[in-house]
Amino acid sequence: MAHDTSPLSALDDYPLHQVAQPMRHVGTSDRNFYDRYYFNGFSHDGSAMFIMGLGVYPNLGVMDSFLVVLVDGQHRVVRSSRELDGADRLAPSVGPLSVEVIEPLRRLRVRCAPNEWGVDLDATWTGSIPAHPEPAHQMREYGRAIFDTYRMAQTGGWDGTLTTPEGTFNLTDATWWGTRDRSWGVRPVGEAEPPGIRAQDPPSWFWIYAPIRFADHSIILIMQETADGTRILEEAVRIDADGTTRHLGRPDHDLTFAPGTRRATGGTLTTSGDPLEGTAGVEITAEALIPLYVGIGTGYGFDADWRHGMWHGPQVTQGVHIDTTTPDGAARLMGIVDSGARFTYHDGNRDQVGYGLFETMVIGPHDRYGFADLLDGWGDATTEAS
Repeated sequence: MAHDTSPLSALDDYPLHQVAQPMRHVGTSDRNFYDRYYFNGFSHDGSAMFIMGLGVYPNLGVMDSFLVVLVDGQHRVVRSSRELDGADRLAPSVGPLSVEVIEPLRRLRVRCAPNEWGVDLDATWTGSIPAHPEPAHQMREYGRAIFDTYRMAQTGGWDGTLTTPEGTFNLTDATWWGTRDRSWGVRPVGEAEPPGIRAQDPPSWFWIYAPIRFADHSIILIMQETADGTRILEEAVRIDADGTTRHLGRPDHDLTFAPGTRRATGGTLTTSGDPLEGTAGVEITAEALIPLYVGIGTGYGFDADWRHGMWHGPQVTQGVHIDTTTPDGAARLMGIVDSGARFTYHDGNRDQVGYGLFETMVIGPHDRYGFADLLDGWGDATTEAS
């Protein structure tokens, strides 16, 4: 395979540079720098859900992508990886998977071309609100930046077609909503590094992310905590269709979990209100409709053979299928859960009903919910399969 050794690319013909380097070279040599798209969509009735991601890892020389779908308990993944040199970052594609920006910050097209695993997608995303810049996400461990990322988020809807071996779904904005984000910066990617001094500390990660679309506005809630409830990151905002943004104060949570698991089935999400902005607190009821374990088979670090940014050679495409209705399949389900969910709250004289992402991850101890070890609470495969 011929290698493109020039540092220049098509992007260098645009006045976009941020550092005194060609666009192929990012402003840090940290191996963990990444630049990623994330999309999800699901039917309001909870019958099907998909998540698609595409990432670029400039200091690892890799671009990769995945599409994961859940229908009738069948967890199916198409994933692909390629060498980054020579890739067109203005129209990124990896094997059958691609992202096309039609109208920046509003409309994008995502595709997974027909393939041997019978999972394909051709759908256009349209944002229901302007893209929202979230707070910077920064974490250090023993002096090193483990997370130093920036993300923009958006709620919206889909038009197009999703096909799986279980059937074909016609996606329309009337009944197929979702969320998307663009994030970039430093976070753990690629082959696992030796932990060094960090090996003495058991991992702990408590995370709730809920971007929700309602009829004429959206609400975005973020909470990350340590085991004792100390906040690392939080946000609670209301965003109207015209982009008017009002902060809702401090968010909080009261989750319910499926027995024998750390999968949140729903709960109550509240905000304190913000007197400076004149916003009252809200109490939102969350009901998970379809739980998709996005970390399984897609590269988020739960599979030793496939991680975001891992080198697999110049080009490779694979398929994964897990029947989560069986005990063996259910036993593989742990980690981060991206549930398509229904949300309700009372707003003045109206009852608001919305749909969005209910993303949760509880790894390690968390005092409030009684988790004491790395994965205690997981392992009841019969419960998950039922």
